[in-house]
Amino acid sequence: MPNDDWIRPALDYIRSWLGFQMRLSELPGCAIAIARHGRIILDEAFGCADLMTGEAFTPRHRFRVASHSKSFTAAGVMKLREWRRLKLDDPVGDYVANLHPRVAATTIAQLLSHSAGIVRDGNDSGQFQDRRSFLNAEELLNDLRNPPVIDPNTRFKYSNHGFGLLGLVIEEVTGEPYASWIKREIVEAAELKETEPDMPLPTGTPFARGHTGKLPMGRRLVIPGDISTNAIRPAAGFVSTAHDLALYFAQLAPQSEKSVLSVDSRREMTRRQWGDPNSTFETYYGFGIASGTLDGCDWFGHGGRLQGYISRTAVLPEQDLAISILTNAIDGCAQPWIEGVLRILRRFAREGAPLATVSDWTGRWWTLWGAADLVPIGEKVLVAIPSLWNPFMDVAEIEVTGPDRGRIALSGGYGSHGEEVRRVRDGNGNVAELWLAATRLLPEAETAAELEARYQ
Repeated sequence: MPNDDWIRPALDYIRSWLGFQMRLSELPGCAIAIARHGRIILDEAFGCADLMTGEAFTPRHRFRVASHSKSFTAAGVMKLREWRRLKLDDPVGDYVANLHPRVAATTIAQLLSHSAGIVRDGNDSGQFQDRRSFLNAEELLNDLRNPPVIDPNTRFKYSNHGFGLLGLVIEEVTGEPYASWIKREIVEAAELKETEPDMPLPTGTPFARGHTGKLPMGRRLVIPGDISTNAIRPAAGFVSTAHDLALYFAQLAPQSEKSVLSVDSRREMTRRQWGDPNSTFETYYGFGIASGTLDGCDWFGHGGRLQGYISRTAVLPEQDLAISILTNAIDGCAQPWIEGVLRILRRFAREGAPLATVSDWTGRWWTLWGAADLVPIGEKVLVAIPSLWNPFMDVAEIEVTGPDRGRIALSGGYGSHGEEVRRVRDGNGNVAELWLAATRLLPEAETAAELEARYQ
């Protein structure tokens, strides 16, 4: 693998690409953080934290990270296991009373891995529609007096109620409220400064509001997002930043030198235990951790969806990279964007920083058909399409043959493989236009003016 000099140009293009994606999607806001070797190397935000007020989104804005909470709860359970306060094969009924007998017989491990077979969200999931308050402990227990929906250990079956039940286990074992114990023993122990187990936040803390989609109203509405998730907080309550999530999940990698958990606990959490039987993509679940493979690269992490918020975090253990993306709209693109970021990082890691001979072949160039980015990498220049979720998909490659000359050394069969590339400079010596084979590309403002004049 090339030296780490590829990191800086990779981050520069991630900023450029994600900024373009924000413009294209017209989403309110987005935050991204990337950690490498346990240190934050990118921490940025785009757009708006609140469309009603116009408040700019900053990396310090807290965000509802929803089901990321399960990874914190799982870490809490594993910490209690390390302290020999519980065992993974203990029946949950040993700790929590008044459960249906078949629910009581399910184990801690089955709850952690979503294989206990119990109901996902009870008989009415209106709390995730802002139609009702989140369940308190008695309401949660009332739902759990019903039998499991399917037999335990038969398949992966996600359950927020299951992680709510794990929160009650933690309270019983520790003799403390879940929020205070998990904050001290996991959040603060991991040295996270911008994370809370639930609302409310300390006065003055910047907070990004959620937003609806444009449909069916024809415009976005603001979702306050400041509700308490009560007994469901172990499954969905956490409030954090991309910065803290990237740092925390990086610590869960088994090879991390710094962590709140032992190596054995981290291996157990991230181990692939159950596959998703009806997913288009091959994904797995461990203990509070999802995992999979993208383009031959293994990852683990988690996602989160709460009304008005979509978030995703992924760790690449082999590259010692952790990426977290947060979007504050119900139609946010956190999942495809994190896959795009992973692909950008992997391409730069494989081919290295641009050589001096190609480093100035940059810029975003436009035609009627949209934008194309020149991305120098290694000894070549990629013609990336920033409108795609994977900007390097089927990417054309330019071989530079002179200061302003090159050829398309690789493209698809429907492209212009083998044809000439040239740059045209203005009277001040600046590159004013780009020719990719027979196609003339211009800067954004000039293309906009041309289209206005032609079609208005």
